[in-house]
Amino acid sequence: MTVPSSLYRRTAVGLALVALVATGCSTKDSNDTAGGTAGDDASTGTSTGPVELKDGSKVKLALIPGGAHPYFQPWKTTAEQDKTDFKLGSVTFNETGEWDQGKQNNVINSLAAQGYNAFGIFGVSPTDINSTFEDLKAKGFAVGSLASCPAGDTNSADFCLSTDVEAAAYKATQATIEAIGGSGTIVHLTGNNVDSNTQRRIAGVKKAIAETGGKVTELPVITDIDKDLQTAQKAVADLLASKGKEIKGIVTTAYNPAVAAADGVASSKLPIKVVAIDDDAKILSGIKSGGVAATVTQNPVGQAYVGGWLLALLGSKQCTMKTPGVIVDSGSFVVTKANVDSYDTERKAKTVELQKDFVSQLSCS
Repeated sequence: MTVPSSLYRRTAVGLALVALVATGCSTKDSNDTAGGTAGDDASTGTSTGPVELKDGSKVKLALIPGGAHPYFQPWKTTAEQDKTDFKLGSVTFNETGEWDQGKQNNVINSLAAQGYNAFGIFGVSPTDINSTFEDLKAKGFAVGSLASCPAGDTNSADFCLSTDVEAAAYKATQATIEAIGGSGTIVHLTGNNVDSNTQRRIAGVKKAIAETGGKVTELPVITDIDKDLQTAQKAVADLLASKGKEIKGIVTTAYNPAVAAADGVASSKLPIKVVAIDDDAKILSGIKSGGVAATVTQNPVGQAYVGGWLLALLGSKQCTMKTPGVIVDSGSFVVTKANVDSYDTERKAKTVELQKDFVSQLSCS
């Protein structure tokens, strides 16, 4: 599937860290647990975050991936958590866009006609999604770009909350280099070559390799293998058959190639170190058994929870963004055997931090 090449995105700099109070905003102490918690996954420590939503009853929140993909499944349960914690009028999770921008636009327009007024969207086409955001904004809706930002330097949504693509790939490659002992040949498996986010991932991998001063070399990047698991499995099988004995490490920066690489190397019994992306059950099991050296997880729950909170504040008209279009990194986390049972604690802490970070970006009544 070409999708996950857009599941990572660079971030703009300049957010003030842990800014608890914004001018004109009603705030809560981040340690105040009155009103319940955000649930095991979101785990914000407060039901509404550092800016408390006064009335979410008129907010109808839609979280809309480009289509079906395992990465987005946490959005579905988190949408219900958003509804409970923020007392929203309604929520929906709609993944029927079939990875076609025109079809996704039809889904969005249909939901808007049904009264939905706050949209968290993973755009199918990074080069075209701004026009969709602009149409929604012109109608007075709150819009967040989640898990991927538009290509280029302009984000026409109210905000973008996404993984810093280049940083995540850089971390994954550093973990691969460490796993192979600092020298040898590695190969990078990734998604859609024409996606600007894939190119940023490639840049992150190359940056880490360049820092080895020639001790680590790279085979040609294998792209366009994230269409589905079968496509990835064939690519991995072909790679191992032709180059398996040359390779010391595989770094994967897309979901299906990660699973395929873990399975393929295990079946081949070749002494290749695999560094994956995300926390598929097979990947985590492989880390525990030693078959996978590491993985770099992202924060889909944080994207849906913090994104839902922001969209509720914006959709209710309680707050506006001081700088519309701000881009924020939702976090990426290296997972090894040493922290495979505890890494989610770090991810939950990042979600809390994200809410605090966003306060300085809000102007609230």
